[in-house]
Amino acid sequence: MDPNPSNFPILSYVMDRLSTVGSKSAVDDISDLESIQIDDGQPQLIKPHQPSSGLLHQMPHLSDPKVFAAMTRAVSDVAQTRSVLNALGDRPDHEAVDAAKAKLAHIESTLSKKLEDLVLSPRPSDVDRFQWRAHLAEREQECRDAAEKDKRDCKAILQLEELHASYEKLLKDAEDRLNKIYRSAEDGVVEEPPPVTDQVHEEVVGILQQASGTALDRINLSGRRLRCLPEAFGRITGLLHLDLSNNELQLIPDTISGLEKLQELNLSSNLLESLPDTIGLLQNLKVLNVSGNKLAALPDSICHCRSLVELDVSFNNLTYLPTNIGYELVNLQKLSMQLNKIRSLPTSVCELRSLRSLDAHFNELRGLPLAFGRLANLQSLNLASNFTDLTELPDTFGDLTNLKELDLSNNQIHALPDTFGRLDNLTKLNLDGNPLVLPPPDIVQQGVDAVKLFMAKRWLEILVEEERKSMLQVQEEAETGWLTRSTSWLTRSLSGVSGYLSPRSPRDPILDQQL
Repeated sequence: MDPNPSNFPILSYVMDRLSTVGSKSAVDDISDLESIQIDDGQPQLIKPHQPSSGLLHQMPHLSDPKVFAAMTRAVSDVAQTRSVLNALGDRPDHEAVDAAKAKLAHIESTLSKKLEDLVLSPRPSDVDRFQWRAHLAEREQECRDAAEKDKRDCKAILQLEELHASYEKLLKDAEDRLNKIYRSAEDGVVEEPPPVTDQVHEEVVGILQQASGTALDRINLSGRRLRCLPEAFGRITGLLHLDLSNNELQLIPDTISGLEKLQELNLSSNLLESLPDTIGLLQNLKVLNVSGNKLAALPDSICHCRSLVELDVSFNNLTYLPTNIGYELVNLQKLSMQLNKIRSLPTSVCELRSLRSLDAHFNELRGLPLAFGRLANLQSLNLASNFTDLTELPDTFGDLTNLKELDLSNNQIHALPDTFGRLDNLTKLNLDGNPLVLPPPDIVQQGVDAVKLFMAKRWLEILVEEERKSMLQVQEEAETGWLTRSTSWLTRSLSGVSGYLSPRSPRDPILDQQL
């Protein structure tokens, strides 16, 4: 776990000295790596791990207690992370990581298929509706629990890989800090202020100490360049609002589930690549902002945050949303998912009956679910800049009768759905950058009212034509029915006449008698 001297010479030297600080002074009897030399201002290793005064000869300020003390403070995060990794074990090889990823993907795919089959399974006629729902919920939980059990080993491997990858970046940053400290020492000034991470740790410790004596309900640690969140945060059970935005967090501890009363959580603008599954235990969470991270997927457990009113997952690397997000987030009013790589919305989105605002611009959407019109309370919809992927809208689009603002700009839509004229409350409409044929461009240029009027007239004409066809069909069926009845009557009559004109002769018993 120790830094490689060939890549991190100064850091390796400092960490080596820290390991002996308990037995002797960090600057007494300083033996160095004879192989480290300075070329073009950068330390270079020639023969590692041979004690000598070579490094001190090249970098004499390392013997200054103030310089070494500043360097020690600058690498405190490295020392802490190294201790953790020493306890967890070596970095898994690429084959193990790839196998874990493949198995996780297979488990997720199997779970999604099982849940989909479960949702679509018909209710037996002899089972009450509420009992059936309870049965489905129980079966769903069983499927999820089994999947989570299968995921544990894979997640452990991937989390260990993530920690080691983060550790490498930590080493590079620490080496840069040490170089900066030494250059300042050469200029006759030693950087006394501790690194920002140390300041943050002190502030975090102070908050935890304060929380142990008082009931904290709001914490703001935004913009502190915080890299890790202590697990002890999960013990601040009275917390209602937590702002960790604009930091350098790469991991959120599982203990966050202890914040049972939490209502608002802001994790925006960090370096998160995943969220803990335990986030689903935050039953009182109303506002969750994870925008501006590196998330490739959301945990399925996020669907269990049934109190959510606002969810912002924008500006990430998402390619899909959880399958059941619409079935469980029944209180969600605002969903922001712009600036991702999402290709399709799960059909369950159509069940978000409380949704008022949906922003999905700058994605790769290829269409909308057929039942999209069920979002009867939707007032604002942004589907702009899905470019060549979005070519049409479903016919149920006209059922969004409460829609007020709609942005469809920069797509490849050729025609608006015929039901578009039913959007009576629409006041803002952007259709720029589409090869529209219906309505014609001259109508589009006249504005939203002209578009609504044109599409409403077209819808009325379609209804009139359908009514005419329906009446014609009824008339044809009536005429056909009269002809059928007449033919049937005539057939029965002719059969009776024929029987009357050609009566069957009675049999002669004498002729039938055997001789």
